[in-house]
This record gives sequence, C-alpha cells and structure tokens, in this order.
Amino acid sequence: MSGERVGYMTSSPRNIILLSADALRADHLSCYGYHRETSPVLDELAEESIRFTNAYSASSHTREAVPALLTGEYPDVAINDSYRLATETIAPQLSEAGFATGGFHSNPFVSRAYGFHQGFDMFDDDLHFGQHKLVALAQRALDKLRNRHYARAEEINERSLSWIDSRDSDEPFFLWNHYMDTHGPYEPPGEYATLYADKKVSGRDAQSLYQRAIDHPESITEEERQLLIDLYDAEIRYNDEHIGEFLKELRNRDLVEDSLLVITADHGDAFGEHGYYEHPRYLHDEITHVPLFVRAPEKTDRIVETPVSTLDIVSTFKQVVGKGTDSERVSLLDQLDVDRTVFLQARGEDEHSHIRRYALRTQEGSCFCERDRESGSIEFGECSNRSLREDLEAHVTERVQLESNGEAAAEDEVDEEIERRLSALGYKE
Repeated sequence: MSGERVGYMTSSPRNIILLSADALRADHLSCYGYHRETSPVLDELAEESIRFTNAYSASSHTREAVPALLTGEYPDVAINDSYRLATETIAPQLSEAGFATGGFHSNPFVSRAYGFHQGFDMFDDDLHFGQHKLVALAQRALDKLRNRHYARAEEINERSLSWIDSRDSDEPFFLWNHYMDTHGPYEPPGEYATLYADKKVSGRDAQSLYQRAIDHPESITEEERQLLIDLYDAEIRYNDEHIGEFLKELRNRDLVEDSLLVITADHGDAFGEHGYYEHPRYLHDEITHVPLFVRAPEKTDRIVETPVSTLDIVSTFKQVVGKGTDSERVSLLDQLDVDRTVFLQARGEDEHSHIRRYALRTQEGSCFCERDRESGSIEFGECSNRSLREDLEAHVTERVQLESNGEAAAEDEVDEEIERRLSALGYKE
C-alpha cells in the first residue's frame, strides 16, 4: 500500500476501543447507501467520525482477516500454516505502553486455542477452557439445548462493560469487542425475526437454509435468496442497536470523549453475486469491502474515498502511542488525499490447498490473480488495466519471496466445544 499523508490528530486519546462485526458488508448499511435503514446508530456516529467509503479487509474470512486486523500484517505473516497466531498483536504492545487490555468475542477461530489471548489482561472467548469440568459440561449441555453457538451482542457488551468497571479508573485501556450476530446462520432474535421477513423462521430452518446455500448455492431460489438477505439485514439492525447501547453505556461513564473509537468488520457475506454464499476464500467486493468508522476525541464529520485496509487500523493505534507506522501503512487519522493501492490475499478453500489468491484495489480499479504454489504459475483474472496487473504481479513476487519454505506446523487438537460451534456456524472442514 502506498500514498502520501498529512498528520491530522493533535492530541492522544486516553483509551482505544475497537469494535468489529463478523461478516458485516459495507453496502448493507444505510450510511453506505443501502435502501433499508439497517444502521441508524452507525449513521449517527458517522456524523462525528471519519467514514471510509473504500475500506477493504486484508482477507475474506475470519481465519486470515482477524489476525491481519489485530496484527497489522498480511495473513501470510500474521499466522502460520495451522492458523495459529505467528505475529504479535497490538495487545501486548499497548500493554507495554501502559494500557489495560481486554478482548471479548465468541469466534472459535480466534480463540485462545489459536494463541489470540496473548497480551490481553482479560480475554473472554466464550469457551470453557480453565473452568471446572462439571461447570463446563453443564454449560455445553445448556448451550446445545438453547441452540446457542455464539454469544449475542448484549452478552459481549455486558462482559466488556463489567471488565471496564473492574479496572482502576486511572488506567487507560484498550478494548476489543468482536460481535458475531451478523454471521450466519441468520437468526435475528425477538421482534427482529420479522423486521423484514414476512414470517418468523425457526432456528432449525434458518440453519438448514444457510448450510444449503453454502453447500449447494445453485439450489437457492430467488425467494430463498431474498429471505437470507431479509434475515441478514435484520441481524445488522439488531447488532447496530446493541452497538448503540454499548456506546450509550460508555458515554454514561464519560469514556467516549477522550477515546479513539474504531468500528469495522473482518469481512462481508455474499448472496450469490459470484455464484456463492457466505464468505469462501475469494476476494470479491461483497466479502472484502467493509465499513470503517474512526471517531477521535476531536470529532470530525469527514468522508474519505482514498482506499484503506484493515491493516491500517493497527498502524493508527501505533501512531497514537508513539510507536510510528510501517512505511507501507497509514494512520487513519491522517489526511488521506491521494490514491493508494490496497492489497488483499486468501488461501484456497481447503486449508491444505496449494492455491493462493491475491487482489488489489485502487480508486482507479481492481485486479485479481491466483498463484499455484506447486507449479509457481500465476493466472490473472479480471484487471482494470495493464498497470494494475503489473502492480499486482510485483506484489505477488514480493509475497512469494517472504513465504516460508518450512513445512506446515501440525494442527493442534481442537476442543469438542470448538468443533460443535464451528459446525453450527457453517464451517465443515
């Protein structure tokens, strides 16, 4: 990534708050031009924030996107071949800078089983490691009975606010909340179930439809596709409301005005635009174009069209604590007024696949390619022009040079609770 920038923020915030939503695509938010009012809270927040209209995730699925988001490194550096964290996240760096650090989520792929707890003073991944065996077994049984496979937004809010209240009020903090509500299967709760859909869909039917869309996308009728979209949009509205509740609680504690607040997503979700649903390992806009809001203590109503990456978020945090930024990254608080080239990458569908996919985005256009690790060949797909193709080819060459020649690490044993939740979320590997 490249581009000139001019410093913007003049004072450092006391706290740093990162809120990310799983599988939330930008173009389904009303403040990004969607025809439904799915995001009234974020719409209002945009009026006092920097809103990036061309923000892209570094990858298209959680196992590569979240590591990139938390480390500021491309996935091929952030994680190893077993998807374990291989690079330090921003958490230990902020801890060293004097911040209390807390992380709250319920996505098994970025749990302590894969090393993501490192550097967090409090890391609640909604799993049962470390609990008394009988308590853990009872909780698992209750989760199965309730058809519960992730913690809802209100649970994440409650846990993270409890942590905030438990710390020394004089100590600055870094908080990361990751919300799973917009991830499939789409099961909007309560009144949200029929916010856009004509009738309520049972949890079993919602899961069955979602899984069939993943496994057999060609079988999804137009009516079923619209139902999936209706349910997804309702989840967005639900999640938006609870982000609003969380911000309200922060304001009640006088924690917003002196904090740096960043809200984004790890990736989006597809609804048949390129023949697939959910978020397989491709790099099309519907699964890589993400919302991004940055609210600094100096409130700013500004729209930035310059392409940016989720990699720039960690760079921004580093700038705030005086650690400087990588030459290839930018701070999102800078005045970005020139075009940039933003790169993306994803491994093939099978975790042992030899295919690597790459893409770039600029305001001028985009370019896509695939590399076969076994043969070394590169096959280009859609490219806006020859110049972008040359830029992408040079980037791929650079990544190949950095690629480790060692054998992939053995996959760790995975807890049965993780297996159950991954299956419920549509992950069958």
